[in-house]
Amino acid sequence: MSHRRGLRVAVLAAGALGLAGTQGIAVAQPDPAGPARPAPRTAAPYSAATAADVPPAMLKAMRRDLGLTEAQAKKALVNQFDSGVTAGKLRLRLGGDFAGSWVSGRTAETLHVATTDPARTAEITAQGARATVVGRSLAELTAAKAKLDRAAAREAPSHSPVWYVDVQANRIVVLSSAPDEARAFAKAAGVDAAEVTVKRSAIRPRTYYDLRGGDAYYMNGSGRCSIGFSVTRGGTPGFITAGHCGQPGTTTSGYNQVQQGSFQGSSFPGNDYAWVATNGNWSPVARVNGYGSVQDPAVSGSTVAQTGSPVCRSGSTTGWHCGTVQQLNTSVTYPQGTVSGVTQTNVCAEPGDSGGSFISGSQAQGTTSGGSGDCRSGGTTFFQPVNEGLQVYGLTLYTGTSNPPDDPPDDPPSGTWAAGTVYQVGDVVTYNGVGYKCIQSHQAQPGWTPENVPALWQRA
Repeated sequence: MSHRRGLRVAVLAAGALGLAGTQGIAVAQPDPAGPARPAPRTAAPYSAATAADVPPAMLKAMRRDLGLTEAQAKKALVNQFDSGVTAGKLRLRLGGDFAGSWVSGRTAETLHVATTDPARTAEITAQGARATVVGRSLAELTAAKAKLDRAAAREAPSHSPVWYVDVQANRIVVLSSAPDEARAFAKAAGVDAAEVTVKRSAIRPRTYYDLRGGDAYYMNGSGRCSIGFSVTRGGTPGFITAGHCGQPGTTTSGYNQVQQGSFQGSSFPGNDYAWVATNGNWSPVARVNGYGSVQDPAVSGSTVAQTGSPVCRSGSTTGWHCGTVQQLNTSVTYPQGTVSGVTQTNVCAEPGDSGGSFISGSQAQGTTSGGSGDCRSGGTTFFQPVNEGLQVYGLTLYTGTSNPPDDPPDDPPSGTWAAGTVYQVGDVVTYNGVGYKCIQSHQAQPGWTPENVPALWQRA
């Protein structure tokens, strides 16, 4: 794509660079735990149908980067949807015995769920997943990783820039160029040696920030990063991006150097998220730059993808590239410091892609943070999960006017559920007198009420 064409698409997308599927329709089913309820007038907005309904640009990238046929790519996205629902329900049922979940297979067709209690395997297999019995729960491994995070906050280990919870191995994995020093780092942090595997690695992550041309947006008229997703806060439009791209007060301009807005909040290192409020020259849209697609893809939500799921990235330097989610809740040390809670992928990226969109199907996943390698030889890229930044800054992911109710109800709904709130697995809400538990992490969107989206909620 030429520089001019890329810029034209970027401004039409109001600065939102990403990839998502277009919207489909599915009808919510009655909850078997209670009496049948009339089908809502608004069809379920997040379903297997929407997962499979993706634009040509995404399918093309998945074929290129994952070696899938079009049918396989669509099947992988549907399988991702199904596995996310099942894994979320099992995580709630297993409670403290839950030890993580992941998918495998060419089209992500097999869901694996680990547990510390052999007696719980029947519950797992009854849901169509493969059960694995391990020695440590996810909560225990997460607590061990948190010790490394706290130690890195005091002094980041340059020899060991990446560590994460590997649910398949049921251990903490540390990538290091100096294994002995890595083991010493873990010991000093108070982590049991039996919980840690050190892997020799030459990985040297860096943030994707540069001063080259071919923009998504400019900071203070010079540096360039990529826009993540359109957001709103109250009546103020803007976008979410990488924290290392700017500090509060940093001004931004669009592709044509027309004044755009300024950074309102930023966190880096520690985290890598930020948000920019834009002026009246720029309007949020629920679409992202498709880099060659006839119709730019739409964004409809932010439900978190499972480890092993396909994911695609959009950035102003390299456009669309796809791969898989390798590890959730990863910590990575850049020259500027350690960032915790990012997601590791095998999607390539290059300088200038920072802040750009990571998306799976129609679901926003996060914004490009940094990594190693490039799009000629391949590499590892980390993204900051989008829901954390939305929650911290009180932002709402912009999804346009999708899923409006056909007619407003005579009586407004009651309860604690609220659109715009970021919900985590296990959170409990009430809606019209009924209690629900969240089974997949997401930001609630208008129309995504608990009774209307059984893929995200189950009755408590």
